[in-house]
Amino acid sequence: MKNDGTIRGRIKRIFYWPFYVLPVVIGMTAVVCVTESGAEAAALVFACLYTAFSLWWFLFWRKQLIREIVDFATSFDQLQKKQLEAIPIPYALVDAKGDFLWMNRSFEKITFDNPHYQQHLSNLFPELPDCLPGEGESRTEHIHFEGTDFRVEMQGIAGDTPMVSVCLFDETDHLAALAEMEDQKAALGLVYVDNYEEVMGSTEQVRQSLLAALIERKINKYFGGHQGIVRKMEKDKFFLLLKQKDLKKVEEERFSVLDEVKALNIGNETAPTLSISIGVGGETYARNGEYARMAMDLALGRGGDQAIVRDAEGNKYFGGKTQQKETNTRVKARVKAQALKELLATKDQLLIMGHKMGDFDSFGASIGIFRAVKTLGKKAHIVLDNVTSSVRPMKLRFDGNSEYPDDMFISGEKALSLWDENTTVVLVDVNKPSYSECPDLLKRASSIVVLDHHRQGSETVERATLSYIEPFASSACEMVAEILQYFADDLKLKPVEAEALYAGIVVDTNNFVSKTGVRTFEAAAYLRRCGADMTRVRKMFREKMEDYRAKAEALQGAELFQDSFALAVCPSEGLESPMIVGAQAANELLDVIGVKASIVFTKYEDKIYISARSIDEVNVQLIMERLGGGGHLSTAGTQLTGCTVEEAKELVKETILQMLEEGAI
Repeated sequence: MKNDGTIRGRIKRIFYWPFYVLPVVIGMTAVVCVTESGAEAAALVFACLYTAFSLWWFLFWRKQLIREIVDFATSFDQLQKKQLEAIPIPYALVDAKGDFLWMNRSFEKITFDNPHYQQHLSNLFPELPDCLPGEGESRTEHIHFEGTDFRVEMQGIAGDTPMVSVCLFDETDHLAALAEMEDQKAALGLVYVDNYEEVMGSTEQVRQSLLAALIERKINKYFGGHQGIVRKMEKDKFFLLLKQKDLKKVEEERFSVLDEVKALNIGNETAPTLSISIGVGGETYARNGEYARMAMDLALGRGGDQAIVRDAEGNKYFGGKTQQKETNTRVKARVKAQALKELLATKDQLLIMGHKMGDFDSFGASIGIFRAVKTLGKKAHIVLDNVTSSVRPMKLRFDGNSEYPDDMFISGEKALSLWDENTTVVLVDVNKPSYSECPDLLKRASSIVVLDHHRQGSETVERATLSYIEPFASSACEMVAEILQYFADDLKLKPVEAEALYAGIVVDTNNFVSKTGVRTFEAAAYLRRCGADMTRVRKMFREKMEDYRAKAEALQGAELFQDSFALAVCPSEGLESPMIVGAQAANELLDVIGVKASIVFTKYEDKIYISARSIDEVNVQLIMERLGGGGHLSTAGTQLTGCTVEEAKELVKETILQMLEEGAI
């Protein structure tokens, strides 16, 4: 490689070749001196002159070299500075506090030459954190400024004065391209006419084909208008394909096809309703299809007449504002009863539990399942840790009763010690594992049965062997009463057991006023035939004076929000079961003219318990789901932690206003 004209070549000429020759000169001088040829003096003079010449050469060119190096460094620094000034990428230096020290022309354009912006980094980009990276550290942030998306690369620079380099990269087009790619991805869906048989059964035969065609046309026209593809799989089932971009538009319309189909009427007594499920955001089409199937199971489990969009992060709910119509057929109850009997026959032991702070419904349903297991001659235990004051009188009728074993009721800790592979866990009146009496038991169990009347939410029992969830049922006790009638011919409820089940129905229907259907009265009639005493049950519902006063205080301090929502705070001091008192207050607020929904707040053990009730105009479950709770259309609730009652009330108000604006309730 040639080095002439370069700094490196000059260094070699100056410092290398004179010293390469010097050893040769010294060697030749030594040879001359040894051979005594008479030229010793000349050789020594030559060696001295050459050495002096080498030193002169070194000193002369050293000064020239230093001058050229300084000139080069200066010119290079100026060139580098000009390049930083001219590069189109915004670049700046700030001190450790964020004050600007220097910026190039591209960065100055961003500040619009505004001295206020040029003073401090946070003045220009408030989105950036106040803490800047230290020496040797780097950090990347993403900001949006004046219609442009930037990726901010910050690097700490070591030195006497710590500095941070700030470099901006315009990623607007990149993000737009990614968003466009995301919008073009496919969303897979299912559309079911969830009451097809009932609708056709209520329509004249000559009009049934016309009604079916109208339903199909509504579905095709709606999704076709959003560039979607709909294909009919069965008479009441359709497959749906949409782009994510078009799905967003459908979500903004809140799946208005639900109301369009429900409005169809050509003489049919029953309005058709749809259940729509869409899977989106999966890595593959297969994953989206699995999301759609899971969402459809959830939609049907919640009573139908709604749409659910599911992705990797969770579910979004649309519709579901109306109560599902009760079916008169009890075929499903008979099928579930036989399936439960066959499952229990293969197990040696059964553990039954309801939700935390159990009420009459969960207690009565547990008693009914206990009787079914005893009919099969199997061991059974009811998991019950905390007994509320309202349930205690009923439980005392079983404690110490010679007809029942001493270990009929056990704690959650005891249940965990009794569990083995031949144990089935039955969950009644709840389908959320975290709300159950002993969540750890569900994590360990491999055989689980779920019997509940609350609509399902995003949290479900994942490994349920048998699941029977009927949102139209008034109570879990009603469901269990139906199952018992088909469970075994020799099953006979004792009067105390029938009264426990009857009490659960009375409480959840508010004395047969709310959510009461034909099958509710049929279940009550069956329990009455088994010996349930109405007077004895009514006496159990009598309240303590302090509970009555607390409820009256809550009603007195109630406020009307948006002219439709009654909000009240129930005191908890001195009450054994303040949540139950709060729920009772919520029920009584519905008797006020103009109140569409009531919400009562109760603080107990560092938690805010919220009870929500409605008659028919507002779906309180949707409100409670926004707050992490659940329930069903007319009865729902949730629990909040880390806030005061006033903060919880403001959060509920904000949620109601937001949902009213969205048209969600």
